[in-house]
Amino acid sequence: MREVWPGESYPLGGTWDGAGTSFSVFSEAAEAVELCLFSADGREERVELPESDGYVWHGYLPGVMPGQRYGFRVHGPYNPARGHRCNPAKLLLDPYAKAIEGDLRWNEALFSYHFTDPSQVNTDDSAPYMPKNVVINPFFDWGADRAPRTPYHKTVIYEAHVRGLTMRHPAVPEEQRGTYAALGHPAIIDHLLSLGVTAVELMPVHQFVPEHAMVARGLTNYWGYNTIAYLAPHNAYAAAGQSGEQVLEFKAMVRALHEAGIEVILDVVYNHTAEGDHMGPTLGFRGIDNNAYYRLHDGDKRYYLDYTGCGNSLNVRSPHALQLIMDSLRYWVLEMHVDGFRFDLAAALARELHDVDRLSAFFDLIQQDPVISQVKLIAEPWDVGPGGYQVGNFPPLWTEWNGMFRDNVRDFWRGHGSVLPEFATRLTGSQDLYASSGRRPVASINFVTCHDGFTLNDLVSYNRKHNKANGEANRDGTDDNRSWNCGAEGPVEDPAIVALRRRQRRNLLTTLFISQGVPMLTAGDEFGRTQQGNNNAYCQDNEISWVDWSLPRTEPELLGFVQTLSRLRRDHPVFQRRRFFHGGKNDDGVRDIVWFTPAGEEMSASDWHNGYAKSLAVFLNGEAISELGPRGERIADDSFLLLINAHHEDLTFTLPGPEFGEGWQPVLDTADEGPRDDPFPEDRWATDALVAVTGRSVQILRRPRE
Repeated sequence: MREVWPGESYPLGGTWDGAGTSFSVFSEAAEAVELCLFSADGREERVELPESDGYVWHGYLPGVMPGQRYGFRVHGPYNPARGHRCNPAKLLLDPYAKAIEGDLRWNEALFSYHFTDPSQVNTDDSAPYMPKNVVINPFFDWGADRAPRTPYHKTVIYEAHVRGLTMRHPAVPEEQRGTYAALGHPAIIDHLLSLGVTAVELMPVHQFVPEHAMVARGLTNYWGYNTIAYLAPHNAYAAAGQSGEQVLEFKAMVRALHEAGIEVILDVVYNHTAEGDHMGPTLGFRGIDNNAYYRLHDGDKRYYLDYTGCGNSLNVRSPHALQLIMDSLRYWVLEMHVDGFRFDLAAALARELHDVDRLSAFFDLIQQDPVISQVKLIAEPWDVGPGGYQVGNFPPLWTEWNGMFRDNVRDFWRGHGSVLPEFATRLTGSQDLYASSGRRPVASINFVTCHDGFTLNDLVSYNRKHNKANGEANRDGTDDNRSWNCGAEGPVEDPAIVALRRRQRRNLLTTLFISQGVPMLTAGDEFGRTQQGNNNAYCQDNEISWVDWSLPRTEPELLGFVQTLSRLRRDHPVFQRRRFFHGGKNDDGVRDIVWFTPAGEEMSASDWHNGYAKSLAVFLNGEAISELGPRGERIADDSFLLLINAHHEDLTFTLPGPEFGEGWQPVLDTADEGPRDDPFPEDRWATDALVAVTGRSVQILRRPRE
């Protein structure tokens, strides 16, 4: 008979202390909770947890060591109409599991009803088809690891998928590809450093499972937005093993990136879980305490409120669900050393009742938390519910994926009229969205592409989505791509179209890197990755989604161009302002920003509202940054003139008069097919000079400081 001690109610989960393991799980619905221990050959031993304090069931088992596989069975009411879905026939994952071994094998036993008669309770044992929680050894030699803590205004984010980024890299050992070890490989880190990347934003690495319907189509959930355990690194991304090795491998990856000065930001999915709607499986939360973890309809609690499009929404009104989120966030910062989070569908977390509330309990907790309030917090500021588009409405600590930047910059470069005023606003940090809440330009995470939608190459190559490989008759994915194929759909050999597409890529990238705010580059866009027109590759764990590392050899000019842009931004504070432009004059009587027509005249109200206007010049005064450095020194920089021509024809720009400086030096021209031999040539444009700017291109001119 196994010895069981009462133990303590905290911490939750399975926690090894060197001599044994404490097990603890919350359930207000439970009448009894069994701990299920599994041997290596799959034999199950059940132990009833002896104590319950404040609805937390707990026990301590001497001698239980790291590597022990376990799960829970919860005895209690099964009454879906009242929100109760306890079913002891279903083995349940621990919400606080630190590691999970094995894969989910879809079978009817995973469901608490029979497919042929949903009114009948399914009492088939689900354990043979369930992955198992694993007790871990938490100790790791972090050495001298320190968080890089790059200031937001100096941050360059690289959005990547652990598997997709590394699966095809020839320098990564084949047995490591697609894993945390691969992401920490010197070849990957060297590439990131060559781009000036200061932070990698990893698509979901919390343990996730593929949906039943997707597996039935012969596909899988590649992106990973289907979480089932919020403290466990996804086991399939570990080269070393799944019995806790995934935790050590993840930590080693973070340590390697930190040594290179690169922060690690996790894309986290606290808005819903993998259990889906009322017809979904019982894998963990549902069978532990359905009412506490999920938002249920007030009238009929069989059904779930769904603000995510994924079947359910986590109940952020529940103190126990909130505790899980906060404990998870703190664990990843304190134990796994990550540097920030991007919150998927963050508007769903802000819903107190039904409306989005920026002062919801979730944000109150974040604001006062001494750990989480100090890391990077990025919101995807929308969900699929009513009133869910909340760009610009998050609290002061938060930055946001700026969907308006993406949409407007795409519209501008594909030639839409009447977008010039908004383009100017996005270029200068989206003051209209963030200034009223006391935030600064860095609240705007600027992006032109992300994992969701076309790649940069496809954005200029396709007018329509081509998602037939997803098995949904091309119905999935957005139709609002704001893309332009430059005259023909898909791959072409026409040299004029090829040249235009390449120029458009450079235009979009240039806009991204010279705009105020924080630029985010999507993995592979730096050398023209394509998904063959698929704008929703969530289920494509194959070469459609994986980064093609042969492209740096075939597209070296684009890679070199991105590296040049990143250096330009890094070396010049005028592109990294911490405060918004104010338009006023500095001590020498020159304003911090001035807008000109191509004729060299300052923009008037009528110029701004001319629906046909697609071109302008922008003077950025490097002498009027009006900021102090870390030691109190005044920051000053070279001044720049941006000549932006989104018109389809070439235009002649007249440079501004002598009060804005004499001698403008060409730095960058997106009409150049290849990099200049000297990126800072000795050529000078004099005051009032006439400069030819190719249709659909950008030139950047520099005026050195006195």
